Amino acid sequence: MARRTVSGRGGARKRGQHKRAAPAPKERRSFTLANLQPPAGSRQRKVRVGRGMGSKLGKTAGSGNKGQKSRRGYSRRRGFEGGQMPLHRRMPKRGFHNPFGVSYSVVNLAELNVFPAGETVTPELLRAHGFVRRATDPIKVLGDGELTTKLAIHAHAFSASAKEKIAKAGGTFEVVA
Repeated sequence: MARRTVSGRGGARKRGQHKRAAPAPKERRSFTLANLQPPAGSRQRKVRVGRGMGSKLGKTAGSGNKGQKSRRGYSRRRGFEGGQMPLHRRMPKRGFHNPFGVSYSVVNLAELNVFPAGETVTPELLRAHGFVRRATDPIKVLGDGELTTKLAIHAHAFSASAKEKIAKAGGTFEVVA
């Protein structure tokens, strides 16, 4: 048997359906404390899971049927792949991390030409002038470039070529502990 539809202003609708309500006339109302309300559609009722068929999430409460994932308190650990050997254990281990290794912040001799002759260059001065980013790293002076001014340089380490060029320019170097 074919369904009868009622045609009209609301469009085609099935038997037993109501007509759509006509939109309310838009009139400007002044807001007072007595008639304040949130905008239409901004507030939604909380979904009450597992509270009967009418809630759309009754019986199994959206967890599907049976199995570990449908039980209360289930939470899968990070990296779990359903029992398959997880990626972090399939990858080979490589390399070595030296726990006693020291990483230096490097300063080249050519960069130190900005200081006036006779200046004592300390790690604090180098950090203040922005030659070194990390404040905690020890500083090593390398012999890249030429030193044109006579400086007294204090740092945590020097390369052999840096020591040679500092002495050639008439300056001094001192290893800071």
